[in-house]
Amino acid sequence: MNSIELFAGAGGLGLGVGRAGFDNLATVERDRWCCETLRENREKGPAEVQAWKVHQGDVRDLDYRRFEGNVALLTGGPPCQPFSLGGKHRANGDQRDMFPAAVAAVRDSHPSAFMFENVKGLTRSSFKEYFEYIKLRLTHPEVVSRADDDWTDHLKRLRNHGRGRDLGLRYDVRTKLLNAADYGIPQKRERVFIVGFRSDLGTEWEFPFATHTREELEWEKFTGEYWDRNRVPSRQREKGEPVTRPLLPSKPWQTVREAIHDLPDPERCTRKAKLWSNHVFQAGARSYVGHTGSPLDEPAKTLKAGVHGVPGGENMMRHRDGKLRYFTVRECARLQTFPDEFVFHGSWSETMRQLGNAVPVDLAQILADAIRAELNRVRRAAAV
Repeated sequence: MNSIELFAGAGGLGLGVGRAGFDNLATVERDRWCCETLRENREKGPAEVQAWKVHQGDVRDLDYRRFEGNVALLTGGPPCQPFSLGGKHRANGDQRDMFPAAVAAVRDSHPSAFMFENVKGLTRSSFKEYFEYIKLRLTHPEVVSRADDDWTDHLKRLRNHGRGRDLGLRYDVRTKLLNAADYGIPQKRERVFIVGFRSDLGTEWEFPFATHTREELEWEKFTGEYWDRNRVPSRQREKGEPVTRPLLPSKPWQTVREAIHDLPDPERCTRKAKLWSNHVFQAGARSYVGHTGSPLDEPAKTLKAGVHGVPGGENMMRHRDGKLRYFTVRECARLQTFPDEFVFHGSWSETMRQLGNAVPVDLAQILADAIRAELNRVRRAAAV
């Protein structure tokens, strides 16, 4: 099965899709530094990346019609600044809103399925109608906006189009706000995923169930199992309050400690740290309003791209004694579940931006695995 990746960034979503067994037809990204990262890993990185066909440029400039009939999955993370809680919240009034470009790629390539990711802010009440607009455009990608339409005019026509008989190209669209920590990623990262299957396929897909819980982590801390497993000295263990174990079986949230336990301290063990790519100590970490760091024995807070203030200003580790330090690029890569052989190109602030914008690789694979399984089920049913 073939795939196309739009707005690829550093490649987290694409890497997860590749691990799920999809073959890349095109990877499109306009940012110079992200493309350098992609090309460097294509040369000497993970096997899934080495066959990527990287197109540096605007996603709107590629002719997707040449891929029609040959794309099983179209994926991407349209720029999130128009909807980010840290942005200016302009949504459809922001020139960086790339959802129209994503819809056009769907319309021209006719993929069997698509998967797009965006920030939690897209679900804010102030964006409710525009979120509906995005979903309806993806449902009916051939219903294009007229020259004299504003987006509300187009929304009305899309709503009415759904009542007609001749619907043309149509997708069954599902959306869900997922917390990456609930799927075993060592980071509390909430993102909206939009998944659609072409209606003629007759799919019955649902988002995968969460597998990890905060409650199970708290239970293991209370019983001591977490501390024992991670060989934490008694004096460093938290004295948790009595908790009730979850009724349904689950795995515990993964923590920062578990994600980076085998990496040398970049401040104290500089020689050992140099043996790891992108594992360099960055001075200057300090706590201020909204930037308090991530506790060692919890999943990390959401890694941020640094749109405002110090790039990656929240991307810090906080020890129990209150000491702070910035995560290294390699540690952030672990929190985003990139493999250690995956390297990042650019300065510390630039690579932090790439990682802050990325989709966790393991979460991308979980979703892509589920999509691939459904497409295979449909193919087998059609062959009977």
